[in-house]
Amino acid sequence: MQADPLASCRASPYEEPMPALRASPWRRHVALPQDHGSWVFLLCPLVIGLAAAPAVRWASLALVVAALAGFLARQPITIAIRALSGRRRGDDLAPAAWWLALYGAVGLGATAALVRLGAGDVVWLALPALPVLAWQLWLVSRREERRRPGVELLGASALALVAPAAVRVGGDAWEARGWLLWLLVWLQSAASILQAHMRLEPARPPGMPRSPASRGALALVAGNVVLVAALAATDVVPALLVVPYALQAVDALWSATHAAARVKPARIGRHQLGVSATFTLLFALAWRG
Repeated sequence: MQADPLASCRASPYEEPMPALRASPWRRHVALPQDHGSWVFLLCPLVIGLAAAPAVRWASLALVVAALAGFLARQPITIAIRALSGRRRGDDLAPAAWWLALYGAVGLGATAALVRLGAGDVVWLALPALPVLAWQLWLVSRREERRRPGVELLGASALALVAPAAVRVGGDAWEARGWLLWLLVWLQSAASILQAHMRLEPARPPGMPRSPASRGALALVAGNVVLVAALAATDVVPALLVVPYALQAVDALWSATHAAARVKPARIGRHQLGVSATFTLLFALAWRG
């Protein structure tokens, strides 16, 4: 193989090429999350919660804005931590501060609207996300945030709380079905996270036992189908709710038999995003049907 004569010239202590210094605060990598699959862990429970709510009110819109602002604020905070720890150039700090201030102002405005509309009690559901975010930022500062299913599972659990919040703002009180939605949505998100880690593993030689992530993903998708089927049999959830969980189980079995050693992580993330989007649509239709 011919050596690349420009390799040493391109070497950099930073993780990725940095854009040139610009006066505009607009930088896509600062403003928007670059991990494609993370969006679904907020949008899935949010859409399902809105579909299961008794009604969609102005407080529902305020909840959507507040949830999106809080979710998006994680990106500039992460960029700032990377810049402060020497993982990015310092010229990312000013855009990160600008976007964090914007998301913070939008989030505070939406929170004030929730309080004014009589749904301020849902704001307490944001508290579990704070220690998870602090843990993730600590890992970012130490360059240890990659391949951490534990923090991802906890993060998905916190984001799934928007499902009972959506049910609450669409009604006049907290409902048990909102917390059931939280459990069902989080179990799907957890299975999706473990499945993504399973696909990121190197090819497994014949006879080698599966990794804990692989066994956990397959066990969880199977357990989800059994749980939802049992709830459907006792009329706790609609019978058709088994369909989206069965779809995820089929996809997990396919993933387990198709190694993705040469597939880019972004492509795996888009695959999981497509499966989760289909799951969300089928779940919402089954619940409302």
